[in-house]
Amino acid sequence: MENVTTVNEFLLLGLTSVQMLRPFFFVIFLIIYLMNLVGNGAILVIAILEPKLHSPMYFFLGNLSCLDICYSSVTLPKVLVNLLSTHRAISFLGCITQLHFFHFLGSTEAMLLAIMAFDRFAAICNPLRYTVIMNSQVCVLLAVVAWITSFFYALMHSVMTARLNFCRSHKLNHFFCDVKPLLELACSNTLLNQWLLSVVTGSISMGAFFLTLLSYFYIICSLLFKNKSCRILHKALSTCASHLVVVCLFYGPVGFTYIRPASATSMIQDRMVAIIYSAVTPVLNPLIYTLRNKEMMLALKKTFGNKLFKYCQQHH
Repeated sequence: MENVTTVNEFLLLGLTSVQMLRPFFFVIFLIIYLMNLVGNGAILVIAILEPKLHSPMYFFLGNLSCLDICYSSVTLPKVLVNLLSTHRAISFLGCITQLHFFHFLGSTEAMLLAIMAFDRFAAICNPLRYTVIMNSQVCVLLAVVAWITSFFYALMHSVMTARLNFCRSHKLNHFFCDVKPLLELACSNTLLNQWLLSVVTGSISMGAFFLTLLSYFYIICSLLFKNKSCRILHKALSTCASHLVVVCLFYGPVGFTYIRPASATSMIQDRMVAIIYSAVTPVLNPLIYTLRNKEMMLALKKTFGNKLFKYCQQHH
């Protein structure tokens, strides 16, 4: 029988144990975090201030940008602090809180991507009824359902993990608190936790992924059966291309981490993959959406270009 002790804190082993590499990683992740704040912040500001972008597509894009700022803020500030600190500890409550918000925001993003795919389906396949199908009340309702459902999904994981007994090493083989590395340290029966992680998390992520693919399948079929030309088909799909890239960047790493079976050597791989969906993907989202979106680029130039011009006039 293993001794059960009260855990007050966990020690995050972080990204590397090589002291000389920590300043390098600090600079890289600081740049990534600042790019995330600036890029997603700009999209959020434009989606709110620009009247031409007050449509369902940009409403959900604004939600996604807000979510990406929060998503990175759950992990990266603590990573940055730990890279400069010799005592890389996180309190038990802080660990469970970080786990909760990480899964809360991750699940919301999965649902939001599925909703955005449905929005594109409604816009392309039912253009005449689009404003009726995706009216402002429906958009708000869909967003609220995604956020609330995800909150309670994450609460399930945080409560089920918090009730475990931890009697092994308190060294967490990760750079943030997540369910899988915490289960490695538990001496309680973790079968239910593992089942919830595989089945519930897998169902939400794969269900949202399936609905996303289904929306694009219907878009393609609708255009083909209506005997549209290849040029029109290409134009319609190009409007969704940025969304598809974001979907692949999100679901690829998430599927790799949570759906495949755990193994003894998987934690190092999980750590590397976690960098992609917790730090890199939120930075790429604003780049992908703005560079491939003429309306967004024009709004960027209009909003920030005018302000820059006025600033230069005032100081000359």
